[in-house]
Amino acid sequence: MDSNYIKVFGGNSIEAKRIEIALKENNITPILKDEKESARLAGFGTPLSEFIEIYINKDEEKKALAIITKLNS
Repeated sequence: MDSNYIKVFGGNSIEAKRIEIALKENNITPILKDEKESARLAGFGTPLSEFIEIYINKDEEKKALAIITKLNS
Protein backbone atom coordinates (compact mmCIF):
# COMPACT_ATOMS: atom_id res chain seq x y z
CA MET A 1 0.00 0.00 0.00
CA ASP A 2 1.46 3.35 -1.04
CA SER A 3 1.09 6.28 1.32
CA ASN A 4 1.10 9.99 0.53
CA TYR A 5 2.60 10.74 3.93
CA ILE A 6 6.19 10.72 5.12
CA LYS A 7 7.68 10.77 8.62
CA VAL A 8 9.60 13.97 9.31
CA PHE A 9 10.11 13.72 13.07
CA GLY A 10 10.32 11.21 15.89
CA GLY A 11 11.02 12.27 19.45
CA ASN A 12 9.65 13.50 22.74
CA SER A 13 6.29 15.20 23.17
CA ILE A 14 7.70 18.65 23.96
CA GLU A 15 9.70 18.84 20.74
CA ALA A 16 6.81 17.33 18.79
CA LYS A 17 4.41 20.01 20.04
CA ARG A 18 6.86 22.78 19.10
CA ILE A 19 7.25 21.34 15.59
CA GLU A 20 3.50 20.79 15.23
CA ILE A 21 2.81 24.45 16.02
CA ALA A 22 5.51 25.69 13.63
CA LEU A 23 4.19 23.50 10.81
CA LYS A 24 0.61 24.67 11.36
CA GLU A 25 1.76 28.31 11.35
CA ASN A 26 3.19 27.62 7.88
CA ASN A 27 -0.02 26.01 6.56
CA ILE A 28 1.25 22.44 6.81
CA THR A 29 -1.11 19.99 8.45
CA PRO A 30 0.88 17.43 10.45
CA ILE A 31 -0.38 14.05 11.57
CA LEU A 32 0.86 13.01 14.99
CA LYS A 33 1.26 9.37 15.94
CA ASP A 34 1.38 8.86 19.70
CA GLU A 35 1.99 5.19 20.54
CA LYS A 36 1.47 5.84 24.26
CA GLU A 37 -1.98 7.34 23.74
CA SER A 38 -2.96 4.64 21.24
CA ALA A 39 -1.88 1.93 23.67
CA ARG A 40 -3.71 3.62 26.56
CA LEU A 41 -6.92 3.82 24.58
CA ALA A 42 -6.61 0.15 23.64
CA GLY A 43 -5.93 -0.87 27.24
CA PHE A 44 -2.26 -1.74 26.79
CA GLY A 45 1.03 -0.23 27.88
CA THR A 46 4.03 0.74 25.83
CA PRO A 47 7.73 1.16 26.62
CA LEU A 48 7.92 4.25 24.38
CA SER A 49 6.18 6.53 26.84
CA GLU A 50 7.12 9.88 25.32
CA PHE A 51 7.80 9.00 21.68
CA ILE A 52 5.75 10.93 19.12
CA GLU A 53 6.07 10.69 15.34
CA ILE A 54 5.05 13.47 12.95
CA TYR A 55 3.97 12.75 9.40
CA ILE A 56 3.20 15.23 6.64
CA ASN A 57 2.08 15.03 3.04
CA LYS A 58 4.98 14.12 0.71
CA ASP A 59 4.30 17.24 -1.36
CA GLU A 60 5.22 19.42 1.64
CA GLU A 61 8.36 17.52 2.67
CA LYS A 62 10.99 20.09 1.63
CA LYS A 63 9.13 22.97 3.26
CA ALA A 64 8.52 20.99 6.47
CA LEU A 65 12.13 19.82 6.76
CA ALA A 66 13.36 23.40 6.30
CA ILE A 67 11.08 24.53 9.14
CA ILE A 68 12.22 21.70 11.42
CA THR A 69 15.89 22.34 10.64
CA LYS A 70 15.45 26.03 11.42
CA LEU A 71 13.81 25.20 14.76
CA ASN A 72 16.66 22.87 15.73
CA SER A 73 19.49 25.25 14.84
